[in-house]
Amino acid sequence: MNTTSNIISSELNNRSHQQSQTAAPEAKPDTRLPIDSEARKANRTLPTPKVLTLLHQQLPAAYRLAEVVGRWIWVQFKEQPAAEIRQQLAQLGFHWNRERQAWQHPCGQFSLGSAQDPHQRYSSYHPARVKRSTKAKTQEAVAA
Repeated sequence: MNTTSNIISSELNNRSHQQSQTAAPEAKPDTRLPIDSEARKANRTLPTPKVLTLLHQQLPAAYRLAEVVGRWIWVQFKEQPAAEIRQQLAQLGFHWNRERQAWQHPCGQFSLGSAQDPHQRYSSYHPARVKRSTKAKTQEAVAA
């Protein structure tokens, strides 16, 4: 009987020793760049044309990839963008949609997720491919 209790005690000690050696790895540090949450919140309510103007001025490469779906703006990159670009997108009010693999901006039109593809319900276009009028270019130059 003494032998059985020694074996059980030995096994328990071995398990606790193994568990202490294989402890969970430390949590990754948060490497995201800081964001002004109040400005981000305000930017999420901006209308589509205003967001497109800001995107064109601040992130021209992202603007070239932007697609307007309904009233929302989607930006899809071929590869993960640099941390600074992700931070700027977040600051402008965009959020990452893992399911659609796109940065999305609600442009003040907040809604719950949909199982169907919004392309089936709403019209879409790429603003960088649309010729802008001379009047719009002049207004942007004056605003800058």
